Amino acid sequence: MGVFDRSRRKFLYGSCVMAVMPLAHGWTVASARPMSATDGEHDLHLVNGIIVDGDGRPGYRGEVAISKGRIVDIGQRVSGTARQVFDVQGQVIAPGFINMLSWANETLIADGRAQSDLRQGVTLEVMGEGWSMGPYSKQTRQTAIDAQTDIHYPVTWNSLDEYLSMLERKGISVNVASFIGATTVREVVLGYGDVQPTQEQLGQMVALVGDAMRDGALGVASAIPYAPGSYAHAPELVALAREAGRHGGIYATHIRSESETLLEAIDEAIDVSRKTRTPVHIYHLKAAGVQYKAKFPAAVARIEAARSAGLRISADIYSYTSAWAILTIGIPPWAQAGGLDAFIERMNDKAQRARVVAEISSPKAGWENFYQLAGPGGTLLVAFKSPALQHLAGKTLAQVAEMRGTSPVDTLIDLVVEDRSPVSSIFFLTDEAQVREKIQIPWLAFGSDAGAPSAEGMFLNTLTHPRSYGNFSRVLGHYVRTEKLLSLEQAIHRMTALPASILRLADRGRLQAGYHADVVVFDPARIETHATYEHPHIYSTGVSHVWVNGTHVLKDGEPTGAHGGQVVRGRGWAKDDGHNGASNPS
Repeated sequence: MGVFDRSRRKFLYGSCVMAVMPLAHGWTVASARPMSATDGEHDLHLVNGIIVDGDGRPGYRGEVAISKGRIVDIGQRVSGTARQVFDVQGQVIAPGFINMLSWANETLIADGRAQSDLRQGVTLEVMGEGWSMGPYSKQTRQTAIDAQTDIHYPVTWNSLDEYLSMLERKGISVNVASFIGATTVREVVLGYGDVQPTQEQLGQMVALVGDAMRDGALGVASAIPYAPGSYAHAPELVALAREAGRHGGIYATHIRSESETLLEAIDEAIDVSRKTRTPVHIYHLKAAGVQYKAKFPAAVARIEAARSAGLRISADIYSYTSAWAILTIGIPPWAQAGGLDAFIERMNDKAQRARVVAEISSPKAGWENFYQLAGPGGTLLVAFKSPALQHLAGKTLAQVAEMRGTSPVDTLIDLVVEDRSPVSSIFFLTDEAQVREKIQIPWLAFGSDAGAPSAEGMFLNTLTHPRSYGNFSRVLGHYVRTEKLLSLEQAIHRMTALPASILRLADRGRLQAGYHADVVVFDPARIETHATYEHPHIYSTGVSHVWVNGTHVLKDGEPTGAHGGQVVRGRGWAKDDGHNGASNPS
């Protein structure tokens, strides 16, 4: 680390003098911002960078000063001195990226470094799509334990807040936040059956949401295509969303259909916002199935009409053509009532099995049937609970059916029964043209819809989706640098300030004085994903440094092992003291 000579704008390394590098990569840089006027000694100065502050404005050459976990100064040149100075050598300095849809729930328990995301510049994992890590009942706690695969852990907490606080005490390199899962709430009060709540039961569900909101949940989130969440009718969703909104939160949803009834499903989500005045966020917006891709423009038009009418409707996407889900999404909901054990028992009955086979095989299934949307050749098996079946990972359902000499539908059912799990799978549902169209929509944020594993240890026992390692770097490397579908500043805005606004976070998502020092430094000419479907456990490259709450957690592209992560709580947090970056309740 050299001493920075401000009079000559050079770094002095003993007798060696290294001039500040010229502006790299041929960018057009905006006029310099006004000089800063903050004096004093800071913890850290980042100098000789291109500031892209998250607001979508053109980048400019500048510096950032950090003290006590916060950005204290930013501009063409910061004042004062610093205990440590980093010359970032013409690379971009940006806010840390926010993963709007993360499934790092378990991977963070196994490895708090969150390497697959951290090495892409992610500093906040937002979890809770449908299911959250609490609250638990005795029954749902045992179900969660029984469902564990490679990552084994004791469930020592009861509430979502206790889980998040456990992660923070354990030590994590990234920030974490979560919705309370609407399915989780339903399971605690109603179990796993296809039933509707009484008024008393609905009151209990609403109370659980209220408790979670006071503990700092960002809102309530549903995943309606998956049983038992699929049994929820609109009044239930409205009641839960209204309670989340009452505490300053939002309603996020994996809508009821992304295919045949996509437009009706979007109308249902918009109607929740209209009835409750609660902001609504739609997870991984898409038109699933090539036969339904023509519906996508109309879906976007409906959302934009609702936004123009004053409703706060937003969405996110991942930068791949395939979904990562479970084989049981191809099984009719009635057959899954009561949970996995009940389904397996039904499959011992020849008449019920024959009915399930017929309904899965029908092009007009009446539910979100990924088997029909992707086909057996477009369904890639990823991970099994049983070691005896793990050799099938990496093969398509069609290939396994041919190996076994059974029909693809029978093979699907057999695999779920034999593995006694939903069976993690990848479904190829959209085409590249749709991804390119989505990349250019300015109100769409980004979420990996994946965990945050490491390319080592137990994580290598199973496959994963390549977006676990490449969702954000693919946007910046492929769609920004190569395809030029959006500018670097636009992409960073949609990874930082936009999701922070959607989540109603007051002091994260921007490079701004007073904000938490979640900062990423990367080379836009080098950022790249290397993960593939065949070899997904490969880190992205191009991110040099990451600071989380001012703690240096990635240095020269490698994790430091430092624990800078905090729990980021929502607006309803009863103990809000401004520490976690939530807005004050309104």
